Amino acid sequence: MRILVTGGAGFIGSHYVRTLLAGGYPGTSDAQVTVLDKLTYAGSRDNLPDEHPRMTFVEGDICDLPLLLEIFPGHDAVVHFAAESHVDRSLDAAGDFVETNVAGTQAVLEAALRSRVERVVYVSTDEVYGSIESGSWTEEWPLAPNSPYAASKAAAEMIARSYWRTYDVNLSVTRCSNNYGPYQHPEKLIPRFVTNLLDGEPVPLYGNGLNRREWLHVDDHCRGIHLVLEKGRAGEVYNIGGGNEYTNLALTELLLELCGMDHSMIRFVPDRKAHDLRYSMIDDKIREELGYAPRIPFSRGLAETVAWYQDHPEWWKAILNRRDAT
Repeated sequence: MRILVTGGAGFIGSHYVRTLLAGGYPGTSDAQVTVLDKLTYAGSRDNLPDEHPRMTFVEGDICDLPLLLEIFPGHDAVVHFAAESHVDRSLDAAGDFVETNVAGTQAVLEAALRSRVERVVYVSTDEVYGSIESGSWTEEWPLAPNSPYAASKAAAEMIARSYWRTYDVNLSVTRCSNNYGPYQHPEKLIPRFVTNLLDGEPVPLYGNGLNRREWLHVDDHCRGIHLVLEKGRAGEVYNIGGGNEYTNLALTELLLELCGMDHSMIRFVPDRKAHDLRYSMIDDKIREELGYAPRIPFSRGLAETVAWYQDHPEWWKAILNRRDAT
């Protein structure tokens, strides 16, 4: 099997690629993997093996259709991770998110269509649903995105749906809750707070800290994606949840405890625009149809993630140094 992974040098994509190369999913011990990544600030070649006999790395942009038409032929499947993904950045540069997430996804789907790729999975987010005060979303819930990031992902989903309906592309969409784990860029909440604390710096907590999120370990997320790749139905959307719902304040308190710090390290900062109050998904479809269930308890996964950042300061300090130099 030949699998092309867009955004395969980013946080979630690189975890998926490393697991593929390790034969971590049934039937993938001999899978050939092509990674396509633009290597923006959020993607790093350091997230992948220097060399691997079953991996080919291509540096390039998903918006570059001629490039995609060169590398897509001969692949059996495409897993499309590549995206601009940080909500805060989307508030200041919405156009970049539309270009990459919408136009880039259309280019990926067009290349898959012309290259006769047999299977495509588009990796989306629970943020397309908006915010929910009580209860939980099913896949049939109307989309009501509130940030430019979420809107660009919802728009890309509609493009994906159109390629399934119009051109019969064998495509499924996944929507995941907030991910965490090793190799996550330190702009995201958990690694930002952990790296701040490890550097002796306070953590910036938006508003009153009562926004609620559901957390999912990246390994569980990637297993769900691969199940959808293998057994998901064309045209279907699959929620992938973790079932671990915490306020941002409660999560911060867990991180403080794991890092041996106290509440004096919290700095409440003005809330961001259109900050969604709560996310919560029902993922019965992927559990019942495909046999998915998360394996990593949140308490263990969070502790192991904090330990990873403690043990790999050279990884995240290099990223922070590059950021400060720009």
